[in-house]
Amino acid sequence: MRLLLVEDEEMLSEIVAKGLRKAGYAVDKAFDGQEALYLYEINEYDLIVLDLNLPVMDGIDVLKKIREADNSTKILILSARAKVDDRILGLDKGANDYLIKPFDFGELEARIRNLLRREFTQIPTILKTKGIVVDTKLKKAECNGNSLDLPRKEYAILEYLIMHKNEVVSSEQLIEHIWDNEFDPFSNALRYHICSLKKKLSEVSETDIIQNVRGQGYLIEED
Repeated sequence: MRLLLVEDEEMLSEIVAKGLRKAGYAVDKAFDGQEALYLYEINEYDLIVLDLNLPVMDGIDVLKKIREADNSTKILILSARAKVDDRILGLDKGANDYLIKPFDFGELEARIRNLLRREFTQIPTILKTKGIVVDTKLKKAECNGNSLDLPRKEYAILEYLIMHKNEVVSSEQLIEHIWDNEFDPFSNALRYHICSLKKKLSEVSETDIIQNVRGQGYLIEED
C-alpha cells in the first residue's frame, strides 16, 4: 500500500515515515500543502496522512481541493488542532478519520489499517485462497501450513494480489501501490521480487499460484 505523509515538521515526518515503512507501507513525504497537492495529482495513493498546520497552503484547503476531485482516497488528519470544532470541520470537509497530536504510533497504524480495510469491502484481516493464509495485521503469510519467509516487498505483492484475486493486476498497479516515488522505473525490482515470491510458493505448493498473463500482468485465480 502506498501512502502520502503530509507533515511540515521534518523530524516528526522522518520518524513517522520510518515507522510506516517498517510496517510494510511505501511512503512519499510532502512538507507543505502545495507539494502535497502536486504529489497527489501525479501519483495514486491508497491513503493520505494530512497535517493541518502547513506552510504555503493550510491542510483544510488541501483537503477541500482533493475532495473536489476525488471522494475515494482515504484521508486521515493528524493534527495538533484538538478543539472539537476543528475535528468537526475536518470530518465535515471530507476526512475519513482525525487523530490528535501527540499520538501513539500504534494507534496511528491501527487507524490506517482500519481505513485501508474499508477499501476492500467484505475482506477480513485474515485473507485465504489456494492454501495461502495472509494476516494483514501481523504482515505474515503461510502456504499449506508452511510459514513463508517474505521480505516486505514480496509480502506486499502477495497481499495485494490476494486482495485482488480473480483480477489481472498490471505491473503499473503493483508499482503504484507498493513502491514510493523513489522507485526507478527502469529497474528489474518488480520482476525480481515476483520471481522470488513464485519460487518460494512453488516449494510449498503443487499448483502455480501466481499466473503470468502475457502483456497484462499477474493473476491469482481462485478455484
